[in-house]
Amino acid sequence: MNNLILISSILITFALVFYSLGVWAERISRYLKKWHLIAFWTGFSFDVSGTYAMRLISENPFNLLDFHTLTGQLALWLMLAHAIWASIVVAKRNELMRKKFHRYSIFVWLVWLIPYFGGMFLGMNQ
Repeated sequence: MNNLILISSILITFALVFYSLGVWAERISRYLKKWHLIAFWTGFSFDVSGTYAMRLISENPFNLLDFHTLTGQLALWLMLAHAIWASIVVAKRNELMRKKFHRYSIFVWLVWLIPYFGGMFLGMNQ
């Protein structure tokens, strides 16, 4: 196996672990905590790093009409917006927003799973 494929797969899997940890811990507690932010930002960072590594491997040009590329980009931008919004909510110390934030988190997480599992499927078929 190509080292870059292995590295990118590990990075993307770390993204899954950290992002899932943050999203589900927040959902279970029903309150956005500072450590959830760390998990969101860590997951996002691993995802960006893994996506970049996979881009280096790809022989195809960047094409947003490709379903995997489109869903991957959508997921990355949603994760970024999610982490920024969560940071603002925590910084403002708005208790009501911190209690309701989990509703948005699960949506972003579900969207993120589409390119994650789609990428696994594509990788297994090569």
